[in-house]
Amino acid sequence: MSKVILIKHAAPEVIAEVPAEHWRLSEKGRASCAPLTEALRPHAPSVIVASGEPKARETGELLARHVGVPFHTAANLHEHDRGNVPHLRSGEFISLMEVLLRKPDQLVLGRETAAGALKRFRNALDDVLEQYGGDDKAVAVVSHGTVIALLLEQVGGGGAFDVWRAMKLPSFAVLRRPDLSVEERTDQIR
Repeated sequence: MSKVILIKHAAPEVIAEVPAEHWRLSEKGRASCAPLTEALRPHAPSVIVASGEPKARETGELLARHVGVPFHTAANLHEHDRGNVPHLRSGEFISLMEVLLRKPDQLVLGRETAAGALKRFRNALDDVLEQYGGDDKAVAVVSHGTVIALLLEQVGGGGAFDVWRAMKLPSFAVLRRPDLSVEERTDQIR
């Protein structure tokens, strides 16, 4: 059966003075890629495609190496564009994310609305599936929590804010193609 596996990247090294889109994986994040690989093995990904952001790219490279499949990056799989937002306290960030995800057509945080981020991500995902996804292939896509949560809400996988809060670093959801119905969601890798 044809699937897409949406993977939320592993934990980055948070450096407050550096924009989040430039963060690299932490030691803990790199270590978590081994159990993530084992959790993904039953889904037999044939290729791993990642966002170009370092934390997603590094997660994808490690997974591809462990699974022994090709690795690629693709444009527009990046996180909701918050490049103009300074590092915020956790509570303040969560509150703003709730508003962003519950009011997708309003520009609440960053440079794009949630609806705009979802449209960009969905178009990029469609391009990836067209390029790498044959009839019986499982395509793994390493991306980011906000855009994954928005897509899961769109395909009936739960409310975006609740999904965003539940899915830890790393985590994944398996969707059946072509309808993208949710087959499985693993919110935390231990």
